[in-house]
Amino acid sequence: MISDVSELMETDASLQSPYSDFDELKKLWREPLRLFRLARALQNKRGKNDVSFVINRNINFTNECVGSCKFCSFKHSKRYLLTREQILERAAGAEKEGATEICLQGGLAPKMHLEDYCEILENLHRAFPRIHLHAYSPMEVMHMSRNSHVEVKDVLAELKKSGLGSMPGTAAEILVDRVREKICPEKLKTKEWREIITAAHLQGIFSTSTILYGHVESFEDRLIHLQILREIQSETKGFTELVLLPFIPERNLLGKSARKTDLLDHLKMHALARVALYPEITNIQASWTKLGRTVASAALEWGVNDLGGTLMDEGIARNAGEEPHISAQELIALIVGRKRKAWQRTTLYERA
Repeated sequence: MISDVSELMETDASLQSPYSDFDELKKLWREPLRLFRLARALQNKRGKNDVSFVINRNINFTNECVGSCKFCSFKHSKRYLLTREQILERAAGAEKEGATEICLQGGLAPKMHLEDYCEILENLHRAFPRIHLHAYSPMEVMHMSRNSHVEVKDVLAELKKSGLGSMPGTAAEILVDRVREKICPEKLKTKEWREIITAAHLQGIFSTSTILYGHVESFEDRLIHLQILREIQSETKGFTELVLLPFIPERNLLGKSARKTDLLDHLKMHALARVALYPEITNIQASWTKLGRTVASAALEWGVNDLGGTLMDEGIARNAGEEPHISAQELIALIVGRKRKAWQRTTLYERA
C-alpha cells in the first residue's frame, strides 16, 4: 500500500489508484490531512496549477414537469415554456458575450416529443453553428423515448444528427436505487441511467458525470456512486469531468429530512472524488452556484481543477436561491486568488 505522497507522485499515471478500495477510502475520509495531501498530489500530477472554466449559457427552456423529485425547487415556480424565438434570442445574447457553449435542460414537459427536442437543437445549430450544444440529461432522453415510442439508441442518434454535441450527466443524483426510491421515486433507475449514458458514449456523445451529495445518502452510497462512474469511464472513456453538486435544502421537500453538510465535508468530498476516480476521470469540478464562490475557490486546494461555467441565466439555480451568474473575469479572479493559472476551455476541455 502506498502511504507517502512523494512515493505516490513517483508512481506511473497509468496505474490504478491505490485508493480505489472502499476500506482505504473510508480510512482516508477519517484522516482529512492525508486525504488533502493525496488529492493535491494527484491534482499536481494531472495539471499542476492549471484551473479551467468555460463561458456558457444555460437555457432552461421549460419548468413543466411530470416528475416528483423531492429535491427539486425548479418546478415550483410559475409554469413556462420558452418559444423558439425566446430560445434563439438567449443564444444570441450568449454568443455576443463570447460563449462557446449552450447548455439546454428543462423539466419533463408532458406534451414534448423527440421532434420537439430535435427542433430546438436544429434551430440553434443552424443559427449558431460555432456554439457547442450541451443538452438533455439521461432522464430527458428516457422521457423522449417514452413519449415518442422510440428506442433510446435511436433517440440519441436523432439528437446527434440534429446538432447535439454532448450531454450533461445529471439525473444521476446517487446511483443507489434504495436512495433513489426516497428522493426521486419516479426517476430512472440506476441501471437505466447507466445504460443511457453508456449508449451515448458508444455513439460518440461525450457527457459530464455528477453526484448529488449531502441529503439522505450514506457515505457508503457515495462510494458506490463513484465506483459506478469509474467503471463506466473505464469501459467508454466518455466522461469529460465529474461535477460535485451539494444538496441545497431550501425550497424543496427533501430539505426537511436532509443532514447538514459543513465546510470540511464539502472540501473532503471533492478531494475524495479526485482520489477515488484517479486516473479514470481527471477533471474534478466545484459548483460555485451551489457551494458559493468562497467555498468553490477553497476547493481548488483540495483536488479541484475546474470551476465550471459562467452559466448566464441559470433558472434551476436561481429558483433554489443560488446565485445564477458569474463573469469570466470573476472566475479568473477566484482562480488567480488561489495562485493558480486560469485558462478558458471548451466543453470538451480544449483551449477555447
